[in-house]
Formats: sequence, structure tokens, C-alpha cells
Amino acid sequence: MRVIGLLGGMSWESTAEYYRFINQEVRRRLGHQHSAKILMYSLDFELVEQMQAAGEWDRAGQLLATEARRLENAGADLLLLCTNTMHKVAPAIEAAIGIPLLHIADATAERVKARGLERVGLLGTRFTMEEDFYRARLTEHGLAVSIPESQDRVIVDRVIYEELCQGSILSESRQEYRRIITALAAGGAQGVILGCTEIGLLIKPEDSPIPVFDTARIHAEKAVESALAD
Repeated sequence: MRVIGLLGGMSWESTAEYYRFINQEVRRRLGHQHSAKILMYSLDFELVEQMQAAGEWDRAGQLLATEARRLENAGADLLLLCTNTMHKVAPAIEAAIGIPLLHIADATAERVKARGLERVGLLGTRFTMEEDFYRARLTEHGLAVSIPESQDRVIVDRVIYEELCQGSILSESRQEYRRIITALAAGGAQGVILGCTEIGLLIKPEDSPIPVFDTARIHAEKAVESALAD
């Protein structure tokens, strides 16, 4: 079993889910008392969020690259960046390490295509929904991607930062997300990507009229597949 490196804390609410998902998948595959070999470095998200807000992406990339090297030096054989948004700086991380970075959008696109879907809705932070670094990665896999209307993007982003990253799960926000997903489905989306690792804390498959793709769970399961590969 290879050692999985987790670069997390962005936010720790979803990083905790990664730990659970990975170990559940190892137990499902191997049984008995098996659990995953994991090294984790958890950043202070306050610093990262400030860099996001200020547009200091180069600085954020340098920070994450430094901590990725720390995980590699500690013995990680592969790396997961436990956040969708910060994959904006994935190239800086990849340039700094000699181990594979398993890109969350690649793993998600693979799962979507395995379901035979071609058009998906995307929920996430405003960076993930509106910028090209994530959507373009999905389209490279042949997927058509739609995002909510501008006013709904504000709602999705606000709930992530002000509620989910703070551990607050509110029924009224779930209702808003349900409405937004229904609108995406009405616009032709065949499935919806929960493109922020915290959204899975709020939205479950039963909350959506179309298939839901929880990126945190998909990413975690892909890591186990890679860690156990011959």
C-alpha cells in the first residue's frame, strides 16, 4: 500500500471527510482491520482565504508547494490537494514535487463519464464556477459544463465560506441549493458536480433530481485506487 499525502485544512471540515472516506474505501476493498497509510499536512485556512480574497495566487501557490514538498519528504508516495478551488495553483505544486498529484477534476470527470453523462452542472466557490482552471479541465475530458445564474452563484459561494467552512449546516441553505440544482437540470444538466469539497456536507443524492458527484468522496476513492494499484 502506497502512502497517501493529504494537503488539507482548506477547510478542515472537508479534510476530516477525506480521512473518513479514504479509510472506508480501504476497508471496503481489503476488509478486516485494514486502514490507509496517510500523511496529512493541514494548513491554516485563514491565511489561504486571505490570499484568495486578495488575488495573491502566486503567493498561495508557493505556500502550498512548500507544504507539498514537506509531505513528499516525509514519505508520501502520492498527493491529494483536499480542495477544488486551490487546484487553481496545481501547476505550482506539480512543479515542486516528484510524486503524482491526483487532480480532483480528472477523477471527477472520469466518474461522470463512467455514468455515460455528457453535460453537467457545476457548483463551487465563485473561483471554481467562474474561472477556467477547473471548467477547462472538465471540458478537456469532453464534458459540457454549465454554472448557475449570477445571483445564484453568489448564494452558492456565500454558503460555502460563511456556513459550510464554519461547520454550519442549515436547512434553508439546503433548500436554496436544491432550487439551484433543479434550475441546472431544467437547463439540460444531466448531473451536478459538487465542486467544493464542503458541499457534500450539505447536499446528498436524495436532494437532487439528477445524479450528484461528490468531489471529496470521488477524489478519496481515486486515491485509494492509486495507492493499492500494482
